Amino acid sequence: MLSFLTRRIAAGLVVLLGATFIIFVLVSLAADPLAQLYTSSSPNKWQQMASITAKLDLNTPVVLRYFKWLGSILAYAWGNGTFGVSIVDNATIASQLAAAVPTTVRLVFGSAILAIVLGVAVGIITALRQYSAFDYTTTFFTFLFYSLPAFWVAVLLKEFGAIRFNNFLNDPRIPPGVVVGVGLVVGVVAAMVAVGKWQWRALTGLVAGGGAAGVMIYIIASGFLLEPGLGIVGVGLTGLGVAVVTSGIVAGFANRRALLAACTAVGLGVALYYPLQYAFANTNWLIILVLWLSAGLAGVLIGWFWGGPDKGVSARVAAVTAMGMAIFVFVDRMFQAWPAYISSPRVDKRPIGTIGAVTPELGGSFWFGVTDMFTHLVLPTTALVLITFASYTRYTRTSMLEVMNADYIRTARAKGLSERVVVVRHAFRNALIPLATVVPIDIAMVFGGAIITEKIFSWRGMGTMFITALGKGDIYGVMGYFLITAVLFVAANIVADMVYASLDPRIRLTS
Repeated sequence: MLSFLTRRIAAGLVVLLGATFIIFVLVSLAADPLAQLYTSSSPNKWQQMASITAKLDLNTPVVLRYFKWLGSILAYAWGNGTFGVSIVDNATIASQLAAAVPTTVRLVFGSAILAIVLGVAVGIITALRQYSAFDYTTTFFTFLFYSLPAFWVAVLLKEFGAIRFNNFLNDPRIPPGVVVGVGLVVGVVAAMVAVGKWQWRALTGLVAGGGAAGVMIYIIASGFLLEPGLGIVGVGLTGLGVAVVTSGIVAGFANRRALLAACTAVGLGVALYYPLQYAFANTNWLIILVLWLSAGLAGVLIGWFWGGPDKGVSARVAAVTAMGMAIFVFVDRMFQAWPAYISSPRVDKRPIGTIGAVTPELGGSFWFGVTDMFTHLVLPTTALVLITFASYTRYTRTSMLEVMNADYIRTARAKGLSERVVVVRHAFRNALIPLATVVPIDIAMVFGGAIITEKIFSWRGMGTMFITALGKGDIYGVMGYFLITAVLFVAANIVADMVYASLDPRIRLTS
């Protein structure tokens, strides 16, 4: 492993040197940072040109400039470099990256996780229901989403997800026809996904559709949109749902100890609900992260204590359940800040933001800031998920169909293994191997800047930084952006190789 990483990192450094040199030379030859000043009538035109020439060192040959820039990168690694100075706002490139990278991470991380989870889940279901109505319907919508222009999706989300929804919050009433329509759609989808005879599938659709309609009625009748909250009962019930689903998928309901371990994790979360409210009074993101990881560790210990046929399975089920419970407790605490948040003068009962990553001069507590951050994340995250979700669905479906027709799957079924074991333990793992290449590179690509999405929603991330620098001929700004994205692509390829080896024991990292 160590020799593999050493070789790959060395090869990656060579690739970075060659790529950065080529880009530096090409941008220097193609972009003219003085172009806008040639026709300027400003009285200090020559002073501005001299200033830009000095900042970008334009009188030095381009090859020598590249090595000077490379030296500034090495100096930054030792704590006294700046990556150069931008001619856009006279700020150092290091400070621009320090502001742009966290913004892009915030935007990309959530959308990437959601797209991968939803895409893989839907891809597996469509593969298992090949040529069914659900498969055809999903195929149609995935191709539709994949072909939609990003700017058009973003504009529609602004109109319907923000402007009209904010107007709806002034008088949140849902017509009975909409409730019935949503219930019918949910019921039909549930019936198509369900397995078994038509009577069972019809019952599943009826229960799911009725439940969806009931939830909508409850949301409106209780005023949930204006004063949301789960409470200790809601957190407990959602936690039990996670426990049952996780136990059923990972361990099977025959493994009673895994289910009991998951339920114990739910009980621990309910018992700690009120003490955590005091812990949340003065908190920050580091404390939140530590508490979330502690929940996972507690789940592992609970699963190990319950044991069963496979202690590792019980530990995984309990850990997933405990971390899910922690998320629900966090969401419930965020809901508690919602009424005061939407009533604040800066928000003025229009919580879904369409411009920027945060509300300027909002003030308030940590939970005000968290709520504001998520309301501004809703639209751009949804736009990115809709576009990238489709590709993961198609990749997973194709890979899963290929695996399900393999000889070892037929052998597993012939041995009498249940369909859950065949799908989860044998097929799913191998179906993920092709995605091991796609996912890391896709994340690196999106991290480079969802340029269109950032532009429409006015997020000042990596994409915005790149477009601004390129338009002004700011070579150091372009190179700062390219260096980050190039490092990510090299790292993504190394991660893909390591994931390959973890998923397929036939692959070794020794050659």
